[in-house]
Parts: sequence; structure tokens; C-alpha cells
Amino acid sequence: MTTSNYIPKDPVVIECNIEKAVDVLSGKWAFLVLRELFCGTKRFGELQRCIPAVSPRALTSTLRHLEENGILERHVYATVPATVEYKLTPKGEDLHQTLHAMKLWAAKWT
Repeated sequence: MTTSNYIPKDPVVIECNIEKAVDVLSGKWAFLVLRELFCGTKRFGELQRCIPAVSPRALTSTLRHLEENGILERHVYATVPATVEYKLTPKGEDLHQTLHAMKLWAAKWT
């Protein structure tokens, strides 16, 4: 067997931090939700008004994904109907500089 045809039985999995970050921030709406939450705590309806193209289902899915990954926290108030607010965690706030750098890159190159 030549080395050019050799395929290991168990390929080595190399962890990539960029891949992890992309997975956390994946989805069409995550960046827009983060943009809004960088300005402060928002309720679901406020987020919907700020991002009019997002459907309620897609917004809910995005918020759940970001919450599961520790980027934002959800606080439910015992009112009728229930009031739900979303705010960034320190982990989410830490993304601000990175996303700002991406914004500057896009302005320069796209």
C-alpha cells in the first residue's frame, strides 16, 4: 500500500475554535438579535419590531439557541400575559468587539 492511498481508520479530530464560534452564532438572525441586545435588554415584541423580517418562530428559535449557548439570558416576569425580557450575559457582551471588527471588515471589503 502506498502512502498516497492510506486513509486512517480513525481520523484525528482537531478542535477548531472558529468552528465552535460559528456554531454558536449560526443562523440567519443571530447577528441581528445580538446587535439589538448590545443596546440593552429587550422584550420579544421589541426584538420583532427591530428586526421586522424575522418570523416569530425563527426569532424564538434563535433566542433559544443563544440562551442554550450562554450568550443571553431570558427573564420571565409573573404578569398576565407573561413579560419576557432578554439580555446578554457577560459571555454575550464579550462578542461586541469581535462583531464590531467584522462590521468594519464588511464595510471595507464588501
